[in-house]
Amino acid sequence: MKKSLLLIAACGIAPTAHAQSSVTLYGIVDAGFRYNSNAGGKSQFAIAGGNESASRFGLTGSEDLGGGYKAVFTLENGFTTTTGALQGGLMFGRQAYVGLGTPYGTLTLGRQYLTLSSYLGPFSSGTDWAARGAGWGYHPAGLDDVDGTERANNAIKYVSPRYRGVQVGATYSLGGISGNVTQNEMISAGVDYDGGPFRFAAAYLFVKNPNYALFGNNATSSATGNNFASPIFSGYASAASQQVVGAGASYTFGSFTAGGIYTNTKFFNIGGIAVAGAKPPAGEVGQTATFNTGEANLKYRLTPTLLLGVAYTYTRASSYNGKSGASYQQWNLGADYALSKQTDLYFVVLRETAGGFDSTGRRAVAALTFATPSTSDAQTGVTLGIRHIF
Repeated sequence: MKKSLLLIAACGIAPTAHAQSSVTLYGIVDAGFRYNSNAGGKSQFAIAGGNESASRFGLTGSEDLGGGYKAVFTLENGFTTTTGALQGGLMFGRQAYVGLGTPYGTLTLGRQYLTLSSYLGPFSSGTDWAARGAGWGYHPAGLDDVDGTERANNAIKYVSPRYRGVQVGATYSLGGISGNVTQNEMISAGVDYDGGPFRFAAAYLFVKNPNYALFGNNATSSATGNNFASPIFSGYASAASQQVVGAGASYTFGSFTAGGIYTNTKFFNIGGIAVAGAKPPAGEVGQTATFNTGEANLKYRLTPTLLLGVAYTYTRASSYNGKSGASYQQWNLGADYALSKQTDLYFVVLRETAGGFDSTGRRAVAALTFATPSTSDAQTGVTLGIRHIF
């Protein structure tokens, strides 16, 4: 308390007489082994950080302002355990926002998760137990952003109070471009229901210039190259806009939780923006590319300390120029063993197969999200490690 008062005095701020405030330091440290059966044609072994969960530390806090109002904030840093490098070179690359909680909902400003990922993420194995830190368990290329890897800069976010299990939310990210307030904007909205054993959510996302605004991770950038790194959708980096709609549900019965999620992702007006190093497939300029993704998953709490999980995901891309669009099938299998309330061991095996023709116009290859793509139609990934939460 004395240190807090000295800091307040040093900043020239007078403390409020009866204000109640709290600040919490939290974090995750994760490291282990990764294996990729075909990383550009060769098998790959590595010691890596952030396999099951991305390593991070953060500060979150609130101040009671009275009358049901409070000030809130979160500053969250991401880092690589094995090297200490910052996530994306940013001090607070994961989250950085401040806002106001009221009886009518919470409004926050800053770098934040989009509403779609906040509401749909809990229904996907890739954001639960399937190597979410490495990203290998995500939907192909993370193209629907259910995983929440792509945060929103310059964002205004609203979350309503929960009423009879129902909550609604929305996010608007300003583009920040001089003379064109909507150039790189992002709009997301959703609704969810938590009724005990049954949960449901539906959400929407619309992004202008997604290569820069969403996947470029910098809403004011317009000079970077192709940020659609995976061949699964790299041919569509020049799309003028992107739309995602989706829904998810889960039901818990005893020690089992069964869940499912569906998303429809569209890239509109391919070739509509200039992107260095991005060449649309022949005949695709001005067209719309569509990806439909469905996932079914099951978790089983075998013992109080051992969780088992299995999931199957199928993604199908639209056809073009008489070529069959790519299809991707992925199995995620995982186990998590708790050594304590804060420390656990994990083991996850992932297998992806591909068919048809991908966004580059070539035969589709397997490409686990954020892993080096395979040179064939199949790829297997394995992660094994330890995670500590504080």
